[in-house]
Amino acid sequence: MRLEINRRRWIALFIMLGVLTATGVVTGLWAVFAPESFYDSYPGFGLRWVRVDGPYNHHLVADVGAFFLALGAISAAALYYRDSVIARIAGLAWLVFGVPHFLYHAFHRPEALGGFSYALSLVAALLLPALGLAILLVAPRERFPVPEPAPFTFKFPGRGNTPQR
Repeated sequence: MRLEINRRRWIALFIMLGVLTATGVVTGLWAVFAPESFYDSYPGFGLRWVRVDGPYNHHLVADVGAFFLALGAISAAALYYRDSVIARIAGLAWLVFGVPHFLYHAFHRPEALGGFSYALSLVAALLLPALGLAILLVAPRERFPVPEPAPFTFKFPGRGNTPQR
C-alpha cells in the first residue's frame, strides 16, 4: 500500500512549527536572560502586558521563559528532523500549555490594561494553542517527508559549445 504524500501539509506544518519555534525562542530568551525587561515591556512595541498583572517576581518570569524555551526547542527539533511524530508532540505540548494560559488571560483582565491591548493579548494567547491544535490536525500520516528529487540539467544544442567541423 503506497501512502500519498501531501506536500501542502508538510509546508503548512513547517510554517506553523517555524512560528512556534520563533515565539518560544524569542520569548524564552528574553524572559530568561532579561527578566526585568520582559516584565516591564513584554511584548514590546509600546505594549506592556505582564507588568499590569501583578508585582515582579524574578523566579516566576525566569520559569516562564524556561517553559517557552523548552517548547521552542521541541518545535525546533521537529523542524530539524522533519518528523511528523515529533511535530505532533510539539503541537500537543503547545496545546497543553496554551489552553490554561489562554483561559487565565481570558478570565483575569488587569484593570490597567486597555480594551485594545487586552483584545490583542487574547488573540496572541489564543494563537499558541490554536497552532498546537492545527499541528495535530495537519501533521501528515507519513513520518518523514519524501525528499525532493535530485536536480537534473537540460542540454540544449548550440548553447555554450559550438560543434567543430
